[in-house]
Amino acid sequence: MHSWLRVKGREFRSRLLLGAELYDSAKLIGEVLEAGGCDVFITTLDLGSGRAGVALSELARFVDVDTFTWVGTTSFARSGAEALKTARLLHESFGIEIVKLDVRDVANLPDGPATVTVAEQLLADGFAVLPLVDADPALVTRLADAGCAAVRVVASPVGSGRGIVDERALLSVLEVATVPIVVECGIGSVAHAARALELGADAVLVNTAVATARDPAGLAAAMRHAVQAGRLSATAH
Repeated sequence: MHSWLRVKGREFRSRLLLGAELYDSAKLIGEVLEAGGCDVFITTLDLGSGRAGVALSELARFVDVDTFTWVGTTSFARSGAEALKTARLLHESFGIEIVKLDVRDVANLPDGPATVTVAEQLLADGFAVLPLVDADPALVTRLADAGCAAVRVVASPVGSGRGIVDERALLSVLEVATVPIVVECGIGSVAHAARALELGADAVLVNTAVATARDPAGLAAAMRHAVQAGRLSATAH
C-alpha cells in the first residue's frame, strides 16, 4: 500500500482515519482500528478535565502502539489559545509532533482566521499541522503555502451524518490543492466515504458514525472497504 502522506519521518498509508475521542474503552478502540486497517492513532487532552481523551495506559494491552503514527488533535479546544496549549501539552506529554488542528467557533464550525493564526504558530514551533477548514480554495491554498502537511475539509456539520453537502465546493478545493486533502465531518455512511475518495480526496476521517454504531468494528471494516472502492474508482476513470 503506497503512502498518501509522508511527514516527520512517518508514512500514512491507510486512507481511512478514525477518531478515538468518543470511546471510553481501549479494547474497543483497538478493535475498531484493526477492523478499519488504520495506521494512525489520534489522541488528545481535554483541558477542562485534565485527562487524556482515551486511557493511553490501557491501549498497549490491546494494540501494538509502535505500529501506529500518533497524531494529536485539539478537538476539545474551545479557542485558538486552547488549541495551541493543547498541542504543546501533547508534545510535552507524549512527544507528539503531528497535530490535527481544530479551532472551532461557538457553532462548532471551523474558525478560518483563527485556524490560520494557530497553524502558523505551530509550524513555527516545528509541528506538522493538519488543519480543519471549510471548503474554501483560498483558505486551503493559504494554509498549504504556509507549510501545512495536509488540509482537512468539512463535508457537512460535525456529527450530522449528511455527507458532502456541496460537491462543487469540494471539487474547487481539490482543483487547487497542492497538499493532500482529507474530507471529514458529517461522514455518516460508507457511501459518503466512498464518494469523497471518488471525487479525488486523499483520505477521509470518520468519528461519530463509527463510534455510535451498533457494531463499531463492523462499520469500521465497511468504511475501510468503501474507501478502497472510492480510491479505485477515482484512479480508474
